Amino acid sequence: MAQFTVNQGRFDPYKNLKFRVKWDGRYVAGVSKVSALKRNTETIEHREGGDPSTTRKSPGQTKYEPITLERGVTHDAEFEKWANKVWNYGAGLGAEVSLKDFRKDIIIELYNEAGQNVLSYKVYRCWVSEYQALPELDANGNAVAIETITIQNEGWERDYEVTEPEEPSFTEPE
Repeated sequence: MAQFTVNQGRFDPYKNLKFRVKWDGRYVAGVSKVSALKRNTETIEHREGGDPSTTRKSPGQTKYEPITLERGVTHDAEFEKWANKVWNYGAGLGAEVSLKDFRKDIIIELYNEAGQNVLSYKVYRCWVSEYQALPELDANGNAVAIETITIQNEGWERDYEVTEPEEPSFTEPE
């Protein structure tokens, strides 16, 4: 069976360098790195007294790993605003946490080399568990300042409504 149903001449898997992140119905500016989407299902071992001396295995609880988003430091405050909904220093007693809207569903989209959306994942009930406003600063360094959020989530699923697009072909001008 072909790996690509629409573009059967394609052999290369998608690259990991074109993607976008969306929350609150808007794309988040400048995200340069997203950690892997990972889940782990615990194994429950059991046996009956009359069984041979081996165990049976069945699935237990599934845990979804935190996701880390990175981007260069700019004046866009989306990371900080979301992080402040979980804990806002100096907000006053009882107002440090926004229980009403500190969780968000996010969408992570993957694009092919032509900029077409090829995969999309919906990540549910996310909240910021770690926020890094500035990296270590170094006067002798030569790097972009990166801000980071780590988000906890309660699961993700692929959006199967996003299907493989027909990839464009380019012809030489005559």
